[in-house]
Amino acid sequence: MTAHASRALTPDFGALAGPGGTQFTLFSANAERIDLCLFENGTERRIPMQRAGHLWQSFVPGIGPGQAYGYRALGPWAPEAGHLFNPAKLLLDPYARALDGRLSWHPAMTGYAGASPFTSGPSHEDSAPHVPKCLVTASPPPAARAPDRPVELVYEAHLKGLTRLHPAPAEALRGTWAGLSDPHMIAHLRSIGVSHVELLPVAAFIDDRHVAERGLPNYWGYQPICHLAPEPRYLGAGQDPRTTIAALKAAEIGVILDVVFNHTGEGDLTGPTIAFRGLDNASYYRLTPGGGYVNDTGCGNTMNLAHPMVAQLCLDALRHWAAMGIAGFRFDLAVTLVRDGASFLDQLRADPILGRLILIVEPWDLGPDGYRLGRFSAPFREWNDRFRDDVRRYWRHDGRQGDLARRLAGSAEIFDAPGRQPEASVNLLSAHDGFTLADLVSFADKHNDANREGNHDGHTHNLSDNLGVEGPTTDPVIAGARARRVRAMLATLFVSQGTPMLLAGDELGRSQNGNNNAYSQDNPISWTNWTGADTALASYVARLAALRRRFGALRQHRFLHGALGPDGRRDLAWYTADGREPTGVDWDARGEWPFGMCLSDTRGRIFVIFNSGGEGHFLLPAGPWQLELDSSAPDRPVTAHTGKIAVAAQSVLLFSQTGPAGK
Repeated sequence: MTAHASRALTPDFGALAGPGGTQFTLFSANAERIDLCLFENGTERRIPMQRAGHLWQSFVPGIGPGQAYGYRALGPWAPEAGHLFNPAKLLLDPYARALDGRLSWHPAMTGYAGASPFTSGPSHEDSAPHVPKCLVTASPPPAARAPDRPVELVYEAHLKGLTRLHPAPAEALRGTWAGLSDPHMIAHLRSIGVSHVELLPVAAFIDDRHVAERGLPNYWGYQPICHLAPEPRYLGAGQDPRTTIAALKAAEIGVILDVVFNHTGEGDLTGPTIAFRGLDNASYYRLTPGGGYVNDTGCGNTMNLAHPMVAQLCLDALRHWAAMGIAGFRFDLAVTLVRDGASFLDQLRADPILGRLILIVEPWDLGPDGYRLGRFSAPFREWNDRFRDDVRRYWRHDGRQGDLARRLAGSAEIFDAPGRQPEASVNLLSAHDGFTLADLVSFADKHNDANREGNHDGHTHNLSDNLGVEGPTTDPVIAGARARRVRAMLATLFVSQGTPMLLAGDELGRSQNGNNNAYSQDNPISWTNWTGADTALASYVARLAALRRRFGALRQHRFLHGALGPDGRRDLAWYTADGREPTGVDWDARGEWPFGMCLSDTRGRIFVIFNSGGEGHFLLPAGPWQLELDSSAPDRPVTAHTGKIAVAAQSVLLFSQTGPAGK
C-alpha cells in the first residue's frame, strides 16, 4: 500500500474512511513536514503528507476502520517564538474519533532534553511506545435529534463514579456508558425528577504529570486531549455512547456534556508533547511575547479560540457529539472562550444545530476581569455561585434574608436583561468541585490528605458547618440537625426560580469524607455508595421534584418584581412572621425570625416560609392554605391551615392555594 497523491481530497479533518481507503487531513500553519504514522503488528510506517497552505493531507488506499495511526511533525525548535516541533514525539490527531487506550503521562512525552525548553534542545527519546494510537472509525449515521423537553432538573454526575458501585449492572458494565443506561439507574433518575444528566468530561483526557507522579489518576477528566474521542476508560467491549444516549432519550432524559475548550492536558512548558504543542504550538495556544503560555485557566496553558482553526476544531467537536443525540453542553471556564476578541460563543449561538441545544457556561476564569456572572446573553444559562453561597450562608445562620430573597426570585438583579428568563440562573447547592451536600453540614474544614498535596489544595472558603462535631457522628442530636439542614437547603433549591442543578449522590447522602477537591480520587471516596444510600432522602427529593412540576408558580418564565396581575394579586410578595411587608431592617436580618414568599400565577398561589433560626410562629396571609411540605417533618400529612402556625427550627414550609381566595 502507498499513499495516493492523485486522488481528489476533501477538507474534512481527521481520518475519513471511504471507498478504497482513508483520507487523513490535519491543520498546521508552522510545520515544515508532517508524517502520517501507521501502526500494524508492532511496526510503524511513515508516510509524508501533502501540504496545501495550512492543510496537510494523505489518502492511503486499502485501509479502513480500526487502523491505528498518529503523526510526527518536523519544524523549527524556537521556544522564544512559540515553536516546539520534535519528530521524536508521536502526536495524536486533534480530530481523532477513537483511541486504542487511555493516556497517562510518561517522561518520554517531554519534548525537551534538559531543565527547560528555553535552555535545552529537543529530547530525542521516542514517545511512541507510551502514547495510545488514534483509530480510524466508520462514519455512523446521525442519531435522532435530542428531545426538546424543558430543563426541569439538571443532575451533575461523573460517568464512572455514578455506577461503579451500583449493584444492578453486571460487574463489567459498572462505571461505563452501559452502566448509565441500566434500567435500574434510569428508574432512579426518573424517580427523582431528573430531566437532564450533565456528565463531567467524557472526551479523551490525560492522567497529567503532577497527579501521575504522585501515583494518582486524573478522575474528573478536565485535562482534555482529543475532543471528539470518547475516553477509553468508560468504554466496555463493543460499547457505543450512542446506545446509552438513545436509551436515556427513550426515558425522556437528555444528556448534557461538560466540555473543556479553555485549556488542554499538555499543561505548562513542563508538560507532555502529545498533540497540539507538537503540531503547531504557536497557533493552538495563547502565548506571551517570550514564548511562554498565557495561563488564564490556572491549568498551565490557554487555548487560542481567537484562531479560526482552533475555533473550528471546537465547533466540529460539538457537532460530532450533537450528532450522537446530545441535548446540550456545559462550557468549563467559559470566560476564556471570549478573550482576545474570540467570537467562539457568537459562532456557537448562530450555528443552526448547536444554537438550538442547551448551552450552559461557567461564567469565570482566572484571568483579568475573570468573574462575569450575568454577562452572558441568551440563550446561555450560567452557573450561579451567588445562589450557592447565599443559600449556604442563610442556612448556616449568618446570611442576610434579603440576599436569600434575591436568589429565590431568580437573581433578577444579575440576570434580568433583554431576551433572558429566570432559567438563565443555574442554581446549585454543590457541584463536583467542593463539598458534597452531606459534607457541607458535617465538616468545618477540608480534609484532602488523600490527594497527597499536604491538604493545601481545594477551596478554604466553603461556608460549611459541622454542627458540633467534625465528620461522622453517632450523636442523634447532631445527626438530626444535619438532616434538617440538608432537607431545608434542598427545599430552597426546588422552590427557587431558575434552573435547579443537583450533584449526583446528594439525594443519597453521599460523602467524600470531607475531601472538597476529589479530582484525583478514582475510588470509593468519589464513587456513589448505593448500598449505604439514604433512601428516605431520595424519596424526599422525589417529592420536591414532583411539587416543582405540579406548581407552575415555582418555575416561571419571566422575572417577578411584585407586579399586580388582572386579579389584583402580586406575582411576588414578601411577608414577615407577623404579616407585614419587610422593611430594610428585616432584609438585613440574619435569620433571627422566619420570613415568607408568596408566588402567584393564573392557577393559584404558593406560599413558602423559610426559617433558619429557632422555633417560631408565622401569621399566614388570608387563607385557607394547604400545607404541602414541611422540611422538618417530611412525613407530615397534607392539611389545611389558616391564621398563625408553628414553624420548626431550620425548616421550609410550602403551602398552596387555588382559585381567587386572598390577595
